[in-house]
Amino acid sequence: MPKEEKTSLDGSFNMKRAVMFAVAVLVTLVLWFLPLDAYGIEGLTIIQRRIISIFAFATILWISEAIPSWATSVSVIGLLLFTTSNSAFNFMRDGIDKSELLSHQDIMATFADPIIILFLGGFILAIAATKSRLDVFLARTLIKPFGIKSENVLLGFLLITGVFSMFVSNTATAAMMLTFLTPVFKALPPDGKGRVALTLSIPVAANIGGMGTPIGTPPNAIALKYLNDPNGLDLNLGFGEWMAFMLPLTIVLLLIGWMLLKKFFPFKKKTIHLSIDGSVQHNWRTVVVAVTFIITVLLWVFDKFTGVGANTVAMLPIVVFAVTGVVKARDLQDINWSVIWMVAGGFALGLALNDSGLASNAIKSIPFGEWSAVAILIISGIICYVLSNFISNTATAALLVPILAVVCKGMGPTLNSIGGTPTVLIGIAVAASVAMALPISTPPNAIAHSTGLVKQNEMMKIGIVMGIIGLVLGYTMLFVLGELHML
Repeated sequence: MPKEEKTSLDGSFNMKRAVMFAVAVLVTLVLWFLPLDAYGIEGLTIIQRRIISIFAFATILWISEAIPSWATSVSVIGLLLFTTSNSAFNFMRDGIDKSELLSHQDIMATFADPIIILFLGGFILAIAATKSRLDVFLARTLIKPFGIKSENVLLGFLLITGVFSMFVSNTATAAMMLTFLTPVFKALPPDGKGRVALTLSIPVAANIGGMGTPIGTPPNAIALKYLNDPNGLDLNLGFGEWMAFMLPLTIVLLLIGWMLLKKFFPFKKKTIHLSIDGSVQHNWRTVVVAVTFIITVLLWVFDKFTGVGANTVAMLPIVVFAVTGVVKARDLQDINWSVIWMVAGGFALGLALNDSGLASNAIKSIPFGEWSAVAILIISGIICYVLSNFISNTATAALLVPILAVVCKGMGPTLNSIGGTPTVLIGIAVAASVAMALPISTPPNAIAHSTGLVKQNEMMKIGIVMGIIGLVLGYTMLFVLGELHML
């Protein structure tokens, strides 16, 4: 019996999980029946109180892993449907205004969210690449310049992923890069930590890399929209100017990520001889895979020019490989469907927080206007970081940036001590990007977790440390630039 199975069947370990599950249930019940005015959130509704309870339930279970992450996500969707939706039990809807109830169709639609399609496209692309041995060729080509030293190969994955993520969806980048790992893993011993380091390098680099350009991740674009608004700050901050201060930060964080991954998950084998076995199959199916792969990547890179979003592009390999028979029905069994359920649960929770008005009410209840400039800078960053670990970083930025833009405008010269409004708004983009503590925090995290090679506590270890370092360095850089009036 594998070591992991023995551990999972150990009585004391099960008892620990049972206790944590009981704690989650107890906390949920307490919050469920707590008086509305006890929360200190103006205008809190019964539905919103239930969502707070479900949020607490999910948080405890996701962090403690009392039950598998995908099972927690499924339970979140079930609880939301049965207790907060317009299709909930009658007694759950009695006395509640219909406008407060969540749409059950919207909750169920999280299973077919565009990001889910992007996941499926990435998985299908990986399956086809493996079947045709194209992944062997790509791994050789991209990693060869970094030599045979294990640590340098790790650096190669970080830098390649980071650069792609500056211009391509981080989810698409992660899905693409993970297709190259399989042949590299064969050169490493199965009992070492090198595989964990390489797998985690993909989400770390994908999340960090997006900070480097205005188009790298949606929170950047949201912050830039308000910074360049002609009726607002009208800073006219350009693509090059953004890269001038964010690219150095991105490179520094990628190098820090490299050093941390080496330290936390050391390679047992110090060299990786990339004489990867196998060769590309020479047949028409390989040509189909290669051409589809190239077109898909190009469409991801040039989505701003084509107008076709990354999620829609992901349908291309699914359709082509299904029609041509490159991927058959039995190959679909290789898709890690548990990660699809896990991500859907995170989306459903984010939808509940936003559509119910709970997230907006909670943020508005925070007296930003009464705080000092430094307090606003630090606390807004922490709030953004915490929220982004549980709901979409795009949704978090879309929620916080408009509110903070108004607050900052009202504070006027008071913010000059920290460099003004740009420091606060760009800080939100930074905080959103470095939130990567859980498998549900970002799609790249979920994709890495879906490999089965990374445990949640390992992801939390690197994710929390990178998050703290990213926040400290990012906000320090913004503070210094603001003081020098370079923003």
